[in-house]
Order: sequence, then structure tokens, then C-alpha cells
Amino acid sequence: MSDTTTPTVPSISTSTRNTMTGQINHFGKYVKLNVGNHLFLTSFDTLTKEDTMFKAMFSGRMEVVQDSEGWVLIDRDGKHFDLILNYLRDGTINLPECNQILNELLHEAKFYCIESLIELIEQQLRTRSRKNAGDTDACCKVIMLTSAKELPNIVTTVRKPIVKLAINRHNNKYSYTASSDEMLMKNIELFDKLSIRLHNRILFIKDVTGSEEICCWSFYGNGQKMAEVCCTSIVYATERKQNKVEFFEARIYEETLNILLYENRNASVDEIIRATTPRFASAALTDDDLDEERSISTTVVPTTNRSTRKR
Repeated sequence: MSDTTTPTVPSISTSTRNTMTGQINHFGKYVKLNVGNHLFLTSFDTLTKEDTMFKAMFSGRMEVVQDSEGWVLIDRDGKHFDLILNYLRDGTINLPECNQILNELLHEAKFYCIESLIELIEQQLRTRSRKNAGDTDACCKVIMLTSAKELPNIVTTVRKPIVKLAINRHNNKYSYTASSDEMLMKNIELFDKLSIRLHNRILFIKDVTGSEEICCWSFYGNGQKMAEVCCTSIVYATERKQNKVEFFEARIYEETLNILLYENRNASVDEIIRATTPRFASAALTDDDLDEERSISTTVVPTTNRSTRKR
């Protein structure tokens, strides 16, 4: 035999139903609402402030159902009614962050015919939809390298700088240290983060060709390999060798920024190096700088000659 009991529903007589319309003017200053067994006490002015379903209820245009204790019964889920009621009080609302709850609130606002709240929620949903669409656009396509023969062609033909992460979790030549999986995941997370931020300026490649390296970053510019950050080392344990994966976050960021120097460069690597060498960069000095450099040279030469004579 079940121990559950059926909740008692307050009985409403036919005479009470029929006379509610005539009793509307006798509610007084405050109104007691029972919304899905959630009890609320509010003022008559709050409910009739806007042209909503409540104004229709308490103006005689709709039938009002009231129990023997004077609670006006509304057959609706009352979990969001506190937000509805607070909005009717002062015209402001803190909309929930969860879109599911926001849509539930929208359905309640439509049921109660609160046009201003409906417009506010729908505008918020449109804003979030555009924002989510922007986040989707921010995602990028990462090239998955499955053959070592593909890399030379990509490096020589792509004009963008290239960042490649070689990942080989199936290298079982040695065992792994306890923290290797965690460090490997940090490298992968950093690769994903950089690819989203810089996908318009850098081509990101994930190398899963099964190379000997478990985790290695490579940086390419102007068709050549410029730098490498190998995150794998071998630890000699008591019984056998172990692979240790590390996370060199600062070095990876540094090399990524360095590779941006080769962005949109048509000159060869040698020309770039020569242009940044002080001996060649002095050609861009002004006349005043050249005069100062000559004066320094003339003072240095006699000193050199004197030291030669002493010898």
C-alpha cells in the first residue's frame, strides 16, 4: 500500500466563480496570488500598471478564480513569477545568463502578455545569438598533417608564417612520467588558444604523422624553419627510460611573436637579417648621426695607433 497522499485542491463553488467579477472592486489595496502553489502578495496598482493579462483580470474583462481564503489562483508554473512580479514593480530585471531559463521566462512573459518584457528578452536573445555567431567565426581551421611529404609543399607555397605542433601520443618506445599527460594537454590547449587568436595571421598545423617526437613546436617563415621548441626529454629511471613532456609556455609565446616578423614579407631571409644588422642599418642614419659617428671614429683611431706603438 502506497504511503503517498494526494494534495487537497481547494474547492471553489459555482457561486464564488460567478460572483468574482462583482467582487473585483473589493480586493482592496493588496492582492494574494497563488501561482502554481507559489504564493505572492502584491499591490493592485502593481498588477494593473501595464496593459497586461492582470489588468484584464482585475478590470472585469476576464474571469478570476479565487479560493475560500481569498487567494487568486493562476494555473501556471510559479518558479519564474518572482522575476515577472519584480519587473512589474519597478520596470527593471536582471536577465538570467542561461539561455534555457531566459527562454522559459520569455514564455511566461508571453502568457501574461507583458509586451515590454517580451521585447526586452527577445532583444537580449538576439544580442546573444550575434555574439555566439561571432565566437563561431573566431574558430579556425587547423591543417592536420598526416604525411611527412606534405610539409615541404606547404612551407614553400604558403605565404603566412607557420606554427606546427607535432603530437605523437602513441610513441611507446619508453614509458611516460606521471605528469607527462598533463603537460601534453597543456601544450595542446595552448596550440588551440593561439590558433583561435592568430588564425588570420599564422597558419597552424597539427602534425600527427607519428614522428619520433612526442611533443615538438616548429616555427616557419619565408619558406624556412626558423625555430623549434622541443618539449620532450628522456629521464633515466631506476629500471627503464621514461619520456618526460614539459610545457615551455613563455618560449612558445616568444617564438610565436618572433615568427610574426615574417608576416607579409616578400624579401628573402638573408635580406631581412641584413636589414636588421647594425652595420647595414647604419645606412638609414641621418646626416647628424653620421657626423657624430665620424667624430667618434676619428678619436678612436689615434688611441689605437698609440697602443700599437707601445707594442
